[in-house]
Amino acid sequence: MMHDNTFKRFSIGSIWIWLALFALVPNLLVLLTSLMQQGDSELVRLQLTFENYLTLLDTAYIKIFIHSLYLAGTCTLLCLMIGYPFAYILARMHSRHKALLLLLVIIPFWTSSLIRTYAIVAIIKTQGILNSLLIALNIIHQPLHILYSGTAVLIGLVYNLLPFMILPLYANIEKLDARLIDAARDLGANKVRVFIKIILPLTLSGILAGSMLVFLPAISMFYIPDLLGGAKTMLVGNLIENQFLAARNWPVGSAVGVVLTLLMGLMLFVYWRANNSNQVKQDLV
Repeated sequence: MMHDNTFKRFSIGSIWIWLALFALVPNLLVLLTSLMQQGDSELVRLQLTFENYLTLLDTAYIKIFIHSLYLAGTCTLLCLMIGYPFAYILARMHSRHKALLLLLVIIPFWTSSLIRTYAIVAIIKTQGILNSLLIALNIIHQPLHILYSGTAVLIGLVYNLLPFMILPLYANIEKLDARLIDAARDLGANKVRVFIKIILPLTLSGILAGSMLVFLPAISMFYIPDLLGGAKTMLVGNLIENQFLAARNWPVGSAVGVVLTLLMGLMLFVYWRANNSNQVKQDLV
């Protein structure tokens, strides 16, 4: 028993030390940097100011935030529209191919997302696989100019982040009690009413979890707009990259990072509240 307690304390203590060194301390440094001033000869000058946050109220920065929220929201909605039916079919499937389909969802994680983004370039570029195939089938006569556009960025985001939507939905739908669906049908509810009144509320936590896992990376990924948008599409991730690497303005870049962290905290709070509410409803049922 003493040995078990010692091992438990060591494991928990190691995790807390790891999180403190590589999560808490870096975030505190970012927060402190966001309250400093940009130096002339050094990266930051140790003088407290809120000017960096006021800078983000500039029209140019607000436009970047709005465009990023729009693009990330569109990406999240598309991933939900594609991922929910697939996850539902996969979770309710009784077939020996179920494990294979789930493996196909996970396989993209085995390859770097940067490499997969370059693969998209090869597919959608003017002389790429897609245009060559469409021309060969006489569907189009001129190549489609998809690359270096907002559409290409959206395709890249959806392609890279779709598994992050499918997996939480699959885990949530698989735990869904089929007896509730059968009871609703026995009481005369049609398929649409069953989905709206039973399935959708009980899978809300999975929807929120998948939406968070898609929305936050979508708003902060900087290499996808660079590669597929030709640096024409500026997202919050590109803004942070430019502030740190190009403008060498670490305080403003840190301020943007703090705003993203607060956004993530807000979404986690919404997820926690919705999950608790959903759990109460299931207990009542």
